[in-house]
Amino acid sequence: MVGTIVGDIIGSVYEGSQARATNFKLFTAYSHFTDDTVMTLATADTLLHGGAYPENYKMYGRNFPNRGYGGRFKQWLASDDLAPYQSYGNGSAMRVSPVGFAFNKLYEVLSEAKESASATHDHPEGIKGAEAIASAIFLAREGKSKEEIRTYIADTFGYNLQRTIAQIRPTYTFDASCQGTVPEAIVAFLDSHNFESCIRLAVSLGGDVDTLAAMAGGIAQAYYGKIPYDMVYFAQYKLGKQLWELVEEFNEIYDIKIES
Repeated sequence: MVGTIVGDIIGSVYEGSQARATNFKLFTAYSHFTDDTVMTLATADTLLHGGAYPENYKMYGRNFPNRGYGGRFKQWLASDDLAPYQSYGNGSAMRVSPVGFAFNKLYEVLSEAKESASATHDHPEGIKGAEAIASAIFLAREGKSKEEIRTYIADTFGYNLQRTIAQIRPTYTFDASCQGTVPEAIVAFLDSHNFESCIRLAVSLGGDVDTLAAMAGGIAQAYYGKIPYDMVYFAQYKLGKQLWELVEEFNEIYDIKIES
């Protein structure tokens, strides 16, 4: 899930950007982790230590307020209600990367992705988005080629992955739905040649770039297995000791090695 966190932090200062370029500055003093990272850590914590997703999402959200949560999710956090609210926002997909790394069978990945999504985002599109990102990560871990990943995701979830980032970018606008960001994030991965280029392509779309980069970054980590050291160090610095210890615990338990 380090790739997700790195993508989120790098994209955090460019959300809503219309720059449409890949030559942006990766690290700034204003870069920060957002709700994407908070909820990804909550997913990882659930997998590591148990508990129910709704309770853990609510606990993490309340412990880390003002991190860019969507309007309906903020209402859910503030309430005592644990019921889902039929959301198809990309919150379900931005937080699912630990699931893709934690299981060794595709059916297990799909089942757990659905469970994690359904805690809040129980709309079919919300579930589908989480399943697509998690399964792409799993297939990348398994050494599948990009064409195999493209074919599986397109055939299973019906996303159009025949476009390129260059084709999408000119008319792309801000979109926080699964159906408007998950396929684009996957295309950013498919078009990339290494981890950094994946993040740059995702951010270059503009719009909800921290989430686009978070989703794409999780897949890129699984596929390339390498994240530049300066990116990992920057993420560690921004998270701080306590949160980074959770990342390290997850990597140790699930035997995830990150080369630089």
